Amino acid sequence: MDNAHLKKYAELLVRSGGNVQSGQLVVIGCGVEDAYFARLVQECAYDAGAKDVVMNWFDDVSVRNRYLRANSSVFDEFPQWRVDWYKHHDDRGAVYLHIDSSDPDYLSGVDPDRLRRFSKVSSMATKAHSALTMSNALRWSVCAVPSPAWAKKVFPGVPDAVDKLWAAILKGARADGSDPIADWKTHSENFTNRVEYLNRMRFDALRITTGLGTDLTIGLAKNHIWAGGGDIGKDGVPFFPNLPTEEIFTMPDRMRADGRVVASMPLSRQGNLIEGFEMTFKDGLVVSYKAEKNEQTLADIFTMDEGAKRLGEVALVADSSPISRMGTLFYNTLFDENASSHLALGKAYPNNMEGSAEMAEEERVAAGCNDSLVHVDFMFGTPDMKVVGISADGHETVFFENGEFV
Repeated sequence: MDNAHLKKYAELLVRSGGNVQSGQLVVIGCGVEDAYFARLVQECAYDAGAKDVVMNWFDDVSVRNRYLRANSSVFDEFPQWRVDWYKHHDDRGAVYLHIDSSDPDYLSGVDPDRLRRFSKVSSMATKAHSALTMSNALRWSVCAVPSPAWAKKVFPGVPDAVDKLWAAILKGARADGSDPIADWKTHSENFTNRVEYLNRMRFDALRITTGLGTDLTIGLAKNHIWAGGGDIGKDGVPFFPNLPTEEIFTMPDRMRADGRVVASMPLSRQGNLIEGFEMTFKDGLVVSYKAEKNEQTLADIFTMDEGAKRLGEVALVADSSPISRMGTLFYNTLFDENASSHLALGKAYPNNMEGSAEMAEEERVAAGCNDSLVHVDFMFGTPDMKVVGISADGHETVFFENGEFV
């Protein structure tokens, strides 16, 4: 990929994604193999006026080695210095930019008990940091670049797999044009009418059906807010958390989901691909589930806490989205969730509820906002998906049909 395209992509992450402001601290999270791109992002951040840019390197190979070879006891601990590291940067209002290129299989073969235990302890230790990002108290943005292992997984047997994945990433992220920042401004404006319509309708519930067998009624939190495109930070600065993004999403009522949902795409989690799975909800809680492959990996999600068995997000994606039209399984949630309508098990985004900023956590939960240590997106949208909005008085409105907004 030529340097001019990479520089525009880096500028998009900095100026539209995190929307770095003059005098601001920036933290870049990136794998060591992708240092070349992280350095471009660093340059762009300084050019945007960043006071300082902190590089937060990680290495999938080292992480895998640790899971395979370390003493078992270390997976029940999370280092206090790391908690303090987050707090140090959080207290200074850092913008977090994350560059993802992980091999989908890098945790394959790792003891699932080690993964489950460390996932739980790390989520608990970093809960305060996660709360700040999920409530937009801190701005953040995630993008992807291709690694050789990821490219071979997506395009097996293709000689130029990395170049092909680069092309798919830039196209999916709307970063392949001459002016990606302007293209994203237009993209954001196109969300406005749909978001305003859904917020104006104030539906009490959604009934979702697909030809795969999904027939699920989801109650919406009483004071839910639909959002899509970009977000507004607590400091009033707009930003795009995900590059790409095609979803319009809101908050389900944690106690009101009934029926069956059948996944339309596999879910890649912790080195395992969960395939052919479905779950049944009653009064908001998962009461049964099954999977054709890696059912235990699915079950491990539910063991995290009680909130992991409830919904934290419902998101609608038109079947005509650029990523959906590619017909490619990316084995990466950032891209796969923007190819299909999806639900999320676990923690809800507080900003999807009016007045949540003034509420204590217990008040949000009582109002229907789900709380959990996890937030796991899975895809269920299909080209024949239909969504009916149900008002509080029972009136029904079809606003999504044949995989598209009406």
